Parts: sequence; C-alpha cells; structure tokens
Amino acid sequence: MGLSDAELDAVRAIERVDGADDDLEAFFVGAVRARPVRKVRVEPFLIARHPLTVAQARHWLPEYEDSFTESDSSTARFEDDLNDLLGTLPFRLPSEAEWEYAARAGTTTLTFRGDGRPDEDQVLDDFADEERTAAAENGFGLAAMGSANEICADVWIPHFTDAPMDTRPRTGDGPRVVRGGAGDLSPWQGCDEWLLLLSATRYEFHSFTAVRPVAPVPTS
Repeated sequence: MGLSDAELDAVRAIERVDGADDDLEAFFVGAVRARPVRKVRVEPFLIARHPLTVAQARHWLPEYEDSFTESDSSTARFEDDLNDLLGTLPFRLPSEAEWEYAARAGTTTLTFRGDGRPDEDQVLDDFADEERTAAAENGFGLAAMGSANEICADVWIPHFTDAPMDTRPRTGDGPRVVRGGAGDLSPWQGCDEWLLLLSATRYEFHSFTAVRPVAPVPTS
C-alpha cells in the first residue's frame, strides 16, 4: 500500500514522454502524503461493484436529492446528507487499506491497467450500460475505481507512519480520507486530473463524496 518509488518513476516517465499539461512539481511534493509504502494484511471482505447510484441512494434515503445528475443510474454524491446515509445504510465504509487493495486488484502499477497515462475513457459515472461498466472493471470485477471521489472510514492523516498493519481504519477527529475523483472533474481541463485515477492517490474530504459500501463475508 502506498505510492512506491517505481510509481513515482512511472509518473516522471509520463511527464517526459507524453508531456504534462501542467507542472507536476506539486504532485511530487505532495507524494509524501501517500508514503511510506507498507505491507498490509487484508482479510476477506465484500465491496460494491461500483459506488452507490442515485436510485440506490433513494432506496436508503427516499428524500435524497441529487444536484449533480438527473440519471438514476449515475453515481450519487453526498454532501450534508452523508451522515444521514451512513446512519441508515446497513453497510460500512471501506477502510483506506481496503479501498486501495480493491483498486489495485493485485497490481503494483499506477492503475490496474498499468503504468501508462490514464485516459478519460477510464472514467465512468453512469452504470446503465452493462458493456461500458464491464469494460471499466479491474481484475476483481470492480468498476470505476478512481472515477468518483469515494470516502473511506479513516480519518485523514497525511502519511502512513504508525498506521495499522491490517485494514483497521485510523480513527480520531477531523475529515475523512477520500480516494479517486477523476470523474468529478470531467470533462478534463488539462490540469492533470488523470493523477486522481492512480491507485495510491489520497486526500482529505472537503465537500461532496461518493460511497462504495463494504460488508463482511458471511460466515454461514
């Protein structure tokens, strides 16, 4: 878990070969937030194939109103109603370690597709089209990892120092960790939004977020 030296080198290679739209200096300065790399013991868990859609959100919150999209099959975003959802939803948020494990799907590259520069065709926000949804799946069958900013159970701490060696979330006061978010800036404006698709990209929750529920594996 975390942003490795090899991944940092891969971003530098993209910058040299493809040419970055903007200066990536801020990314490299902020890379410490996703370091040091560490090994994490992951127990089996269930995670949703994609973030909750508008229709799914309304199943748990009938009064849910979405200001981002009119499609029931699109990713639902939560702001002031996030706590209401979490109080009603019979599932939990993924820990940050679980989210990254799910996003990587057994890979150690920038995204599950490798170390190449991600394109906007990797972003998916609507799940009505089964063919498009399947095309956006990683090796674990999870779609659109990194597209929406997805909130995790962990409280934001800018690095992994002294983090648990298992998937327990770090607790405390303050904003939670968010992963992903490249689709929330679509259509891309040339500000290196592709960096939000990287499996290790992390930042703190500010305003709105998507939710990808997690549940324990049934024991019987």
